[in-house]
Amino acid sequence: MKHFLKIAEGIDVVPVLLELQRQPQLWNAHRERKDTPGTPHTEMSDIWIRHAASSEEFQRPHFAKWYPAYAALPSVRPLIFAAMARVQASHLGGVLITRIPARGQINAHVDRGWHPEFYNCKLYVVLESNQRCIFRVEDERVAMAPGDIWRIDNTKEHDVVNAGDSDRTTLIICNRCE
Repeated sequence: MKHFLKIAEGIDVVPVLLELQRQPQLWNAHRERKDTPGTPHTEMSDIWIRHAASSEEFQRPHFAKWYPAYAALPSVRPLIFAAMARVQASHLGGVLITRIPARGQINAHVDRGWHPEFYNCKLYVVLESNQRCIFRVEDERVAMAPGDIWRIDNTKEHDVVNAGDSDRTTLIICNRCE
């Protein structure tokens, strides 16, 4: 596969899921990705852990800042930094948790702009999923399992269709790899 690379499997993600279950108010505190006209992300929910200080700043060079969810979800810390070490990342960019509900999707799109070009190593830590949730990049498709970590080429057309009966939740970690 040229657009997907599994870099780990069998990661214990239950502590993150427990923290998420106990704090439903964290979802959609920042709605720009969900509510911007024309966004492919209307059907999903997210939690911003690390992001630009503002939407305007996102598309120009910046250092992302930690959002309050970072303190509220301490179990994500070892996952973030272990994943960075695994790919020998030199910089950490945006970090999000996204949830696509059963029968939901993220529409086809290409990530463009400063952030996806500079942070050229996008990792997905699968927290929960099902075999009917398919991630597509161009002509390749993968059903990801909980506890897997995948590197994805998000500069190519991609989408996710969750045709299953359960949510698909991922921790997304944007890194710079030299």
